[in-house]
Amino acid sequence: MSNPIRVLLVDDHSIVRFGYQQLLTRSNDIEVIAEAENCADALQCYRKLAPDVVILDLSMPMDSDSEEIQSTAGGLEAIRRIRSHDSSARILVVTGLDSNPYPQRAVQAGVQGYVTKRNASSELRQAVLNISIGRTFYSKSISHLIDCEEEKYEDNQLSQLTARELEIFSMIAEGHSVNGIADLMHLSPKTVHAHRSNLMRKLDISSSAEIIHIAMRAGILQT
Repeated sequence: MSNPIRVLLVDDHSIVRFGYQQLLTRSNDIEVIAEAENCADALQCYRKLAPDVVILDLSMPMDSDSEEIQSTAGGLEAIRRIRSHDSSARILVVTGLDSNPYPQRAVQAGVQGYVTKRNASSELRQAVLNISIGRTFYSKSISHLIDCEEEKYEDNQLSQLTARELEIFSMIAEGHSVNGIADLMHLSPKTVHAHRSNLMRKLDISSSAEIIHIAMRAGILQT
């Protein structure tokens, strides 16, 4: 018998992690070796255990001191940090965010799979099995979004933003200061200011209040 696929679960809700574990471990071919609830813990677990597959949500805190409000910043940064540590890392996003720019930005960041939470009960195991052997897997409901060109959804305001700009947009919407974002993301304040200026120019806005409004309308902020 071959060794089971070793999985790291990353989601800030314990009940969600429990549900995924029940789905994954119905047979002996998949083993959940660790769980994490934020970006920092996910990287620490990955470095220590080197799992075969990482399952993570896009909406999670950056670290244990992050605010209660969630955004996509933690998930995208977790992908970035894990991939920087190990460029061959196999990562599956399981999230409630099922419209662009999220699927495309996640794929651009290096994930091999993207499953919507509404399809997790039927697709999660198959996604892990595929990704563990080097294949990709995307929920049928969003697979058409992965390969679409930017101009096909340019009416979505956030599609104009790069992955990094989307992270910083999300953290500004949460209420983080430029210096706070710089500390959490290991960037210089000057770099964060530059990204902030770029994203505000692209969105044609001039205040943090407008960022919050767009974030709430897009479903990025989850209270």
